[in-house]
Amino acid sequence: MAEQPILSIKNLKTYFYLVERVVKAVDGISLDVYKARITAIVGGSGSGKSVMSLSIFNLIDDPGKIIDGEIWLNGVNIRNLKEKQLLKIRGKEISMIFQEPTSSMNPVLKVKKHLFEVIHTQNKAIRNKEALSMFRDVLSRVGLKNTEQILESYPFELSGGMCQRVMVAMGLLANSRVLIADEPTSSLDLTTQAAILEELVRLKNEGMAIVLITHDLGVVAQMADDVYVIKDGKIVESGTVYDVFESPKHEYTKSLLNSIF
Repeated sequence: MAEQPILSIKNLKTYFYLVERVVKAVDGISLDVYKARITAIVGGSGSGKSVMSLSIFNLIDDPGKIIDGEIWLNGVNIRNLKEKQLLKIRGKEISMIFQEPTSSMNPVLKVKKHLFEVIHTQNKAIRNKEALSMFRDVLSRVGLKNTEQILESYPFELSGGMCQRVMVAMGLLANSRVLIADEPTSSLDLTTQAAILEELVRLKNEGMAIVLITHDLGVVAQMADDVYVIKDGKIVESGTVYDVFESPKHEYTKSLLNSIF
């Protein structure tokens, strides 16, 4: 029997109801994500990539609204769950590295408190000493030095790049079944990018399903197993990374590839 996807999105529609018009940010997207594979979501700015990822977590604010679709996670349509039930899933079954780290972190909580919240989602019984050792290790793996100082810092005391690396560390620490990484290496130096991408590959090899949202086709060529190309809230092409890169069919995909080759 064919392997079942761990995450399956069916006909997802998220619209923003503005005064002058309706913006169909996500307009009927369907895709499948499998464990131990990296699924890349590719598209230009405003294509709907990030709105799709926020829709999975039911984090769409007014004037946006999810108007249709199903989101199946481990055989459960989480679109039918109440917020209290979703809270038990977020961070444990599925976690996310957000694109805007400074606005995604609580400014009045120290970095170590953010990390404690992540680790306690997985294991409430873990001792503080053991947890702190894990925090130092994961911060080092994403290229952060002076880990003791970082742990005692508030987000507003860190640079944007440092906050981004803390967010990546939180995603790695979550150790969930599905990790959605929204532009995890943007604005980072090449050495740090390489370290973070190496960590994502390690998690994939350990069985995690990773959704990599990016505009960087070089990273996609290097990392991805499966690729979905999004334009104007719709998927215009999909396939294995080899299919999409070697034999692109849609003109939009061809234009994206021409921009890097």
